[in-house]
Amino acid sequence: MNGSVPGGPGGEGIPSCAPGQQERRELLHVDCASHVYPDGTRGIHELCFRVYEGEIVALCGPNGAGKSTLIEHLNGLLQPSSGRVTVLGKETGGKGGPELWRFVGVVFQRSDDQLFAPTVLDDVMFGPLNMGLSPDAAKTAAMEALEAVGAKDLTGKLPNYLSGGQKRLVSLAGILAMKPRVIALDEPTSDLDPVHSDIVEHLIFDLKNRFGISVVIATHDLDLAARIADRICLVRQGSVVAEGEPAEIFYDEVLLHETGLKSPQIVRVYLAYCQMLGIAVNYHPITIEQMIEAIRRV
Repeated sequence: MNGSVPGGPGGEGIPSCAPGQQERRELLHVDCASHVYPDGTRGIHELCFRVYEGEIVALCGPNGAGKSTLIEHLNGLLQPSSGRVTVLGKETGGKGGPELWRFVGVVFQRSDDQLFAPTVLDDVMFGPLNMGLSPDAAKTAAMEALEAVGAKDLTGKLPNYLSGGQKRLVSLAGILAMKPRVIALDEPTSDLDPVHSDIVEHLIFDLKNRFGISVVIATHDLDLAARIADRICLVRQGSVVAEGEPAEIFYDEVLLHETGLKSPQIVRVYLAYCQMLGIAVNYHPITIEQMIEAIRRV
């Protein structure tokens, strides 16, 4: 795996949002893991990946890069063919591994793969009940989670009749109710309308800032990743090929091209602006606010 791409964090004078990893506890470690499906398809290959306490990390890559396969390894849904995955220092395939789903929750890209109970409340209570909570305690945890995601009014609804956005919120509530340390979301805003996309995006910030949960998102939407991630991991052909802060990764056009990705819109606009004026790219803005400040300084 390559190291971080060179470049000043956030650009000169532009504040960086990435945390100091060395000061944070490592919650999850994927150590040179490979996975080969029964038909011989290689999902991930000697992939290394870490999640630290108090961060949002984005796995960015094109379709088929291995992002979803990696997500399913994070709490033992899949086991590596070689290498290992550890959560809080315990190997997912070892002693105590079956219990690690309590600490790492996965929200699938297709909500219909996750929702199965007769009502929304039953669905969100399922995890807490499996953790050994009493029915009353499980109901309390479920109601708190539904309220946290803004779906408290859906408790008696049938999941099959919810909208796509509502299903995504209920799926997230079902994981949040178990109070995990890490939540991994596979393409969290795919197929959502703009309103529900914004809701999910703000909820991801809430998971980190309000609930103290580290978040992993798998996405090929680099605009989303630029707005919310502390750290970017580029995934290509089943491996993490580079990682670093958004301002480092997203201004390396060669690296993004080799990974099969296009720069976020903010980056493209700012680079076009600098080219039009014939000026050097001295700043690396990745948000609208940072771009306005960079243009003001120019």
